[in-house]
Order: sequence, then structure tokens, then C-alpha cells
Amino acid sequence: MPLGRYHVIHNRRILQNMIRKLKSGEYRLYSRKKNSKTGKRRNLGTFSSKEKAEAHERAVQYFKRH
Repeated sequence: MPLGRYHVIHNRRILQNMIRKLKSGEYRLYSRKKNSKTGKRRNLGTFSSKEKAEAHERAVQYFKRH
């Protein structure tokens, strides 16, 4: 079932919040949910480009759903 326009925009917004640019110029991928004990997000990897971070996020979501 194809996603509606709202879902695509909403998912992009979430994805943008979970990938952050570091001072070093690299991009870090964080988990969507915060850890209840620490209140912080889990580091899911550091990547040299934003495209690589987005590709890894898609791989993580695929792994979670399949």
C-alpha cells in the first residue's frame, strides 16, 4: 500500500531529526526513541556523508520490519 503525501513528509521530518551533523563534518544517526533510563538517544553509527546515514537508517528500518 503506497504511503500518502503526509506520511512521506512526516517520515522525512523524523529522519532529519535523527541524523545530526557533527562539528567534525560527519553525520551521526540516532535512534528514534529515547532510552527511558538515561533520557538519551542511542548512537546508531557515524557516517562520512548524509546519504550514507540515510541508507543505513533505511537498512535499520527494513531489519526491524522483516
